[in-house]
Amino acid sequence: MRTGSNLLEATLNSFSGLACHGEAFNPTFVGHKNKTDLFGVTLDAREADPVLLIRRMIEQSDGLPGFRFFHDHDPRVLVHCLEDRRCAKLILTRNPLESFVSLKIAGQTGQWKLGDLKNQKTARARFDAADFERHLTAVQGFQLLVQHALQTTAQTAFYIDYEDLHDLDVLNGLARFLGVEARIDAIPDALKKQNPEEIRDKVVNPDEMELALEGLDRFNLSRTPNFEPRRGPGVPSLVAAKGAPLLFMPIKGGPEARVTAWLAGIGGGLTEGFTHKALRQWRRSQPNHRSFTVLRHPLARAHAAFCETLASGRPAELRFALRRLYKVHLPADPADPAYDLYAHRTAFLAFLKFLKGNLSAQTSVKVDPAWATQTAVLQGFATITGPDLVLREDQLAPGLAFLASEVGLPALAPGPELPTGRYALADVFDDEIEAAAREAYQRDYATFGFGAWRP
Repeated sequence: MRTGSNLLEATLNSFSGLACHGEAFNPTFVGHKNKTDLFGVTLDAREADPVLLIRRMIEQSDGLPGFRFFHDHDPRVLVHCLEDRRCAKLILTRNPLESFVSLKIAGQTGQWKLGDLKNQKTARARFDAADFERHLTAVQGFQLLVQHALQTTAQTAFYIDYEDLHDLDVLNGLARFLGVEARIDAIPDALKKQNPEEIRDKVVNPDEMELALEGLDRFNLSRTPNFEPRRGPGVPSLVAAKGAPLLFMPIKGGPEARVTAWLAGIGGGLTEGFTHKALRQWRRSQPNHRSFTVLRHPLARAHAAFCETLASGRPAELRFALRRLYKVHLPADPADPAYDLYAHRTAFLAFLKFLKGNLSAQTSVKVDPAWATQTAVLQGFATITGPDLVLREDQLAPGLAFLASEVGLPALAPGPELPTGRYALADVFDDEIEAAAREAYQRDYATFGFGAWRP
């Protein structure tokens, strides 16, 4: 999203017969920052029919049109383009560590492109290992999704690395791949690399960064041409007890804090930040281990996800989309006294209706782990290994007691249930709320036999 993709767009536009229209499916703008329409298609019209914008783009562009697409853009567009063999795919990659640090610096400086050195804003990022794992998982998961779709439809893509953007021969080869006759003899110089320093000089904690990176399995290489390490779904989120052979496989939006506290209490601490390699080593060292997860009622889980979004713990883009496109009236300040119980119920009901469309691939917002179906999450776990035990939140105490007895430990009662927000679900619950949750989570209700929620 910084200079690399901006430079590629500028380069494409320098070829006669090519027209790149920016981030046409960015959740908060259309094409470029602060633009709300493109080819007469507004944000609302794009939300209702994203393919309409593609049709208009083809009809009204001179030459071959295209756009930039990132992993958090409208997934409906991704499906449409991957299935269309007439659509050329250009895959821009970058060393994931460089990309991560670049994003962190941009977040501090607010500078996403640089045209002249005199305007440069500088900052040093703080490397956070868990945050980097999440970044790596999201980006590489997207790469593998695209790669698999191309393989199964017998298509190929033009892979171009960040470092190739200044190689004139590669860029002219890209034009040949796209089937245009034009060639360029110079690379656009309007954009400059923003942070040319060594990676150690871009962070405030380089030694901590190097220590964290030592845990990566260098031999678990991606099949994509840039050979970046692959990550299985959810591995960094797994939590083990230090002094007990117990592994918790948390489902986002569930009672994570409560179960993790119990795990720390019974095991004398926690082991976190797993990689595939570290997980294999842990299992080999714990021959009597047990893994488990905890299901939460879909309605209670949706309310927890809503309260997290309400408390400004979510990206501004998501909050914007919920307000602007899906009429979920989130207050700018969660402590606003005008946000009363009625407003909370109204907004939560709108959120449940949004979830129904989101989980059915009918919205431009990516499905978030905090509200993805628990059926899908368990299927994701199964690609690593399924949990030995699936507990229910409403039977958590006896379930954890049984689990402790399985590994020869005395029973330890879990702590009390933690509040999820300013208003409790019981304060807004009624038949309409239950019906909206059931419509959104039909799959979980059917798969796990959930009945109506009860306080």
